[in-house]
Amino acid sequence: MPNSTMPALVHYALEKGAVELREVPRPASLADDEVLLQSQAVGVCGSDVHQFHNTQSWRVNVPVILGHEFCGVVAEIGKGVKGFKEGDRVAGETAARICGHCVYCRSGEYNICPERLGFGYGVDGAMAAFVKVPARCLHHLPDSVSFEKAALTEPCCVAYNATCVKTPIRPGDSILVLGPGPIGLLCLALAKLSGAGWVGIVGLKQDRERLNLAKALGADRTLDGSSEETLGVIRSLGDGLGVDAVIDAAGHSATLQLALATVRPNGQITKVGWGPQPLNFSLDALVQKAARIQGSFSHNYMIWEKVIALLASGRLDPTPLISRVEPLVNWRTCFEEMAAGKDVKSVVKPAVAS
Repeated sequence: MPNSTMPALVHYALEKGAVELREVPRPASLADDEVLLQSQAVGVCGSDVHQFHNTQSWRVNVPVILGHEFCGVVAEIGKGVKGFKEGDRVAGETAARICGHCVYCRSGEYNICPERLGFGYGVDGAMAAFVKVPARCLHHLPDSVSFEKAALTEPCCVAYNATCVKTPIRPGDSILVLGPGPIGLLCLALAKLSGAGWVGIVGLKQDRERLNLAKALGADRTLDGSSEETLGVIRSLGDGLGVDAVIDAAGHSATLQLALATVRPNGQITKVGWGPQPLNFSLDALVQKAARIQGSFSHNYMIWEKVIALLASGRLDPTPLISRVEPLVNWRTCFEEMAAGKDVKSVVKPAVAS
């Protein structure tokens, strides 16, 4: 008989620091369309860190097991599951619950289903030995994609949606990325892969190591957002009217003001970074420039298939972002080092003992 309990990282209350490693019941009673997945590697997202500090701007159904950037091995399948079998290596999407019948679900854009609930905040996630996952969320992993790399599939898909789907990038376009966090760095890599002629990325003084990583990923220029340097550099490009597109991947609302200052007339700002703070500035520049603001949230099936193909081919490699790989028991170090800006990305391995 398998163990009836398992270790899991639980967000148990809506207060600061209310996260702990607990023994919880192992998932049981699979629905016909569900798979029981043995978690092998789970990326630590900035949203996990926000929930640890109770600074999230989204509803959390506590108590809940954290972890939505996950991959693993199929341990058991529901009787109605097709296309997967025990032992398959897979990665999982984040849309744990969708209605299945709204216009967005019916057209393949279930990521914006009004009833969507994600792993790690809406339903139990994968920072545990096992997690139940609807089979529709799963994608086969080629053997060439390690579990550590596969744990970053989800943020790669977030960046792909923002950069390659929501932002029209043509060969030679100039692109400015705001925020050198994991999503911003991946947007940079995908903008280069999409043929952008010039890509700059903006951070702060404390982001020096991340900006150095941006250079290694192909940034043509790294910039300090706290100085006038950024505007001067943008005005020196081409005709001086601004960049073709700005991808705002920063976690603060104020960066939108810089985006408005640097985008060219008829250009586009794509906002993928969350920022709950009030704006406190005018949007008149948006009107004057006849520019567009496009939101980008999550991802869907075809984005995952394309990203996994890019990972398998090596054309997209997120592993330079991984600063730390730890067993789940060392989760606190991962969370604290990411919160302090010392680590870009951490990966925890629930199946590995301390």
